[in-house]
Amino acid sequence: MMLVLPLLCFFLALLFGRYGASPLETIKAFYNWLMPQHEPSTLENVIFTIRLPRVATAMLIGGGLSVSGACFQGIFRNPLVSPFILGVATGAGFGAAMAILLSGNGLVIQGAAFLFGMLAVALSYGMTRIYRTSSMLVMTLSGVIVGTFFSALISLVKYVADPYDKLPVIVFWLMGSLATISQKDFLTIIVPITLGITVIFSLRWKINVLSMGEEEARSLGLHSTWLTILLIMSATLITASAVAVSGVIGWVGLVIPHLARMIGGPDYRRLIPLSMSLGACYLLLIDTLARNLVGGEVPLGILTATVGAPFFAVILKKGSLGWS
Repeated sequence: MMLVLPLLCFFLALLFGRYGASPLETIKAFYNWLMPQHEPSTLENVIFTIRLPRVATAMLIGGGLSVSGACFQGIFRNPLVSPFILGVATGAGFGAAMAILLSGNGLVIQGAAFLFGMLAVALSYGMTRIYRTSSMLVMTLSGVIVGTFFSALISLVKYVADPYDKLPVIVFWLMGSLATISQKDFLTIIVPITLGITVIFSLRWKINVLSMGEEEARSLGLHSTWLTILLIMSATLITASAVAVSGVIGWVGLVIPHLARMIGGPDYRRLIPLSMSLGACYLLLIDTLARNLVGGEVPLGILTATVGAPFFAVILKKGSLGWS
């Protein structure tokens, strides 16, 4: 399931769009693409220049956010934690809003979103050090404080932005979208997201120990503090990189780990790869709907919330007793 389902979704997503293609035409386009000195057709240009980078980016971001959410839920031992718990989304959103207001350059927007997302986590963790405690509750509350602070700054940026030029761009970006994704955007985020996923994947069995509590982890010989910092930074790297190119896409990192937990159980050795597979398919499905439902693009943040909220309510009712 983890291998076949993403491949199937990947192929099917290439078929749908304003310029439709049959399965046979898509397979033929891939064959022709591999041939040397071949003049690409209109369909091949659509698939490889526009559709393929967007599909690949949607799967990468969906899988990354799901892995990040599952990691955070295990570290904080809280089923309601998402990748945005430490203020990553609002910090990155503020950085992007500032870059749009002052520059508008795509690389500047991505860089500012990433830097301020990492800054938000540093502030959240720094507050726990000020209070001289490593309590997960204090760290969570610190994330709420930092997130609220950056939300206020975002509102300030909106207030001073030109309502006819900059403000619509900021508002639309904060809703989340993959409408302008290119091959360059995909190459920008593939390294940091892959690095973060690799670290979490290689340490996934240790999350089982961390989820039992700090005292139990220390009694089993784990350096829980440094391990927690490493996992948080890896999950934050994934989230900040995703927000840097796609805007704020909520609910993926909250809903998908619960669904994976219902299917594969609470063991993080299975939960992490299953979350990655389901998250990639889920966001790809949402993005396919976003570009085919109506004549214009529907922001992903709207669809993920519209689909995710009732879906989350259902799986909580069915699987609330399975949390571990």
